[in-house]
Amino acid sequence: MKYTFPLLAIVMGMIVFSCRSARKIQTAITINDSTHTVKGNDSKADSIKFIQQVFSKVKNNRIDFKTFSAKIKVDYTDKNGNGPDLTVFARIQKDSVIWLSVNATVFSYEAIRILIKPDSVIVLDRKDKQVQFRTLSYLQELTHIPFDFSMVQDLIVGNAIYLDSNIISFKKNETSVSLISTGKFFRNLLTVNSGDFTLQHSKLDDLDLTRSRICDLTYSDYENKNGAMFSTGRKIAIAEKSKLGITMNFKQYSFNETLSYPFSIPKNYKRN
Repeated sequence: MKYTFPLLAIVMGMIVFSCRSARKIQTAITINDSTHTVKGNDSKADSIKFIQQVFSKVKNNRIDFKTFSAKIKVDYTDKNGNGPDLTVFARIQKDSVIWLSVNATVFSYEAIRILIKPDSVIVLDRKDKQVQFRTLSYLQELTHIPFDFSMVQDLIVGNAIYLDSNIISFKKNETSVSLISTGKFFRNLLTVNSGDFTLQHSKLDDLDLTRSRICDLTYSDYENKNGAMFSTGRKIAIAEKSKLGITMNFKQYSFNETLSYPFSIPKNYKRN
């Protein structure tokens, strides 16, 4: 299954670095003076209020939808160098189905089709005529990180899910605001635009020093789609024992159209 790893890395690699969904800011907060740069009446209460305001703005940018579809150009590099150019067609029925078709761009044929549901993942390998059945719990065990279906769809759409409620410090300047939080698995440095509070960058460092997992996510090239700010350019860099770099360019995308999710399994395919 030559192309299975790159695509699953796009989806699952991001999940690996998703600690938990954003929650309400707690009243208890620690400010690191070396990072905290708010001026004026700089009390703890003012700092909490400022963070709550930023958190609320980021939450307001969350894209709500019924269905989503996209054509994505995907380039990736790993320890062996550049991988093949891929074109991924994605369709999502919110909270129900994620359908992915991975095409080898140079040969213009479908290599893999993936169907993700809230409790399962099916991978159809067209080239080798194989089909794999997995559960989300299996993938959780594989990545050693708890996640759910909603996290996967938010990652694809570009919603913020990385900000943990335990904010230990923050920093702001004329163009951006950065929040540093710690969750159960990762320390997250999240940077947003200070004007419209769209995501710019997220850097996640594993709290387990024996693993030393690091993930950098960059969001760029925003477009206003019917009032929703959508990032059409994404970059993901993952490093642990090896490195993986992924670039995603959304060439087409739409929301709330009627979609189908075809997924038939030929009888002659080997089942794993």
